[in-house]
Amino acid sequence: MSNTALLERPAATAVRQSASSAAQLAADLPAVRSPRGFALYVGLDEIKAAEAGVSLPLLVDALRRTLAELAPGAETHATVALAPHGSGGRDLDVVRLALQEPGAIARTKAAAEEETTDEEGGVVVDISRKRVLIDGESAAFTYKEFELLQYLVLREGRTIERSELVSALWQAQDDETPGERTIDVHVRRLRAKLGRYEDIVRTVRGIGYRFDRHADVVIRYGHGTPSPDRF
Repeated sequence: MSNTALLERPAATAVRQSASSAAQLAADLPAVRSPRGFALYVGLDEIKAAEAGVSLPLLVDALRRTLAELAPGAETHATVALAPHGSGGRDLDVVRLALQEPGAIARTKAAAEEETTDEEGGVVVDISRKRVLIDGESAAFTYKEFELLQYLVLREGRTIERSELVSALWQAQDDETPGERTIDVHVRRLRAKLGRYEDIVRTVRGIGYRFDRHADVVIRYGHGTPSPDRF
C-alpha cells in the first residue's frame, strides 16, 4: 500500500468543498492579519500506530506527499513529541503541551492554580476529575456515590425524584438494580462521607433530593479553554 493510499484521498474532495469557506474566512479577518498556514496535532504513540499497521514516520511521509499533491507550494515541518514512559495522559494533550500550544499551556496553568487551592477548607466537587475534596483531603467516594452527587450537582436547586435517580444512574444490566428506598441508603452513605457538609444534599420529604450549594462549596466543571483541534 502506498503512503498516499493510507489517506484514501478524501482530502481533495474536502479541499474543493471548503475552498469558498476558506476564502470567506480570509475576507472576514482583520486587514492587519492573514492566514499563513495551520498546525495539525496528532496524538498517536508507536504502539497504537503499529496496531494500525503503520508507523509515525510512515504517516508523516504520507501526509507530506498528499499535501504536496494538493498544494505544491506548501512548506512543511514535522516534529515528534516525546514524553517519559508511563507519564499517562491523552496522547493529543501531551503533543500539544510539548509543542507549546497556547491552549494546552493555559489549561495546564489553570490546573496548577487550582491545585494551590486544594488545601483550603470546604467542599470541592471536581466534575472534570471525578473527585471530591473535603477540607483539602480527597474523599473516598465509590463510583456510584460520585455519580449520584454529580447528578444532583448538575441539577442544582431542582428537586430530583427517587425514581428519576434510579432510572438515570442504574441500567438494567447492572448487578444492583435498586428500588426507590435503596436510593435513601446510598444518599445516607454519601452524606456520611460529606461529614459536616452533609446538608448540601437536602431531603425533600415525599419527593426526593436536592443539591443546595453553600458558600464553602466549589464546583469545578472543567477548564473552559477552547480546543483548537476542533474545526
